[in-house]
Amino acid sequence: MASETVDQVRLIIADTDSSNQLLDDSQIASFLALTGGNVRLAAADALEAIAVSEVLVAKKIQTQHLQTDGPAVAESLRKLAATQRQLARDEADAGDEGFFDVVDTISDGSGPEHTNRPVWGL
Repeated sequence: MASETVDQVRLIIADTDSSNQLLDDSQIASFLALTGGNVRLAAADALEAIAVSEVLVAKKIQTQHLQTDGPAVAESLRKLAATQRQLARDEADAGDEGFFDVVDTISDGSGPEHTNRPVWGL
């Protein structure tokens, strides 16, 4: 099961090239542990870690006909991470269906609770 969830995280973050992985299995397992096993949240954390690495390593460089823009790539990865977090929230909200139920009330004609009722016979 752990290998399956690691593979799911890899699929979401597009880290599927086994010969050139961005993160190793132990790093992804750590993200899964930090997020309570939530694959989407682990993927979001992994994307943000990759974004930080991209900013630290790639920077913004332009020489002759070659140009790299690490900050722009990092921003795209952060947006993907935000999307994964929103999907995780949506899935969690969908799992809450049935948490609250609407129950029909049975009226005996006495009125709502905490209503002052006339006292007869005094």
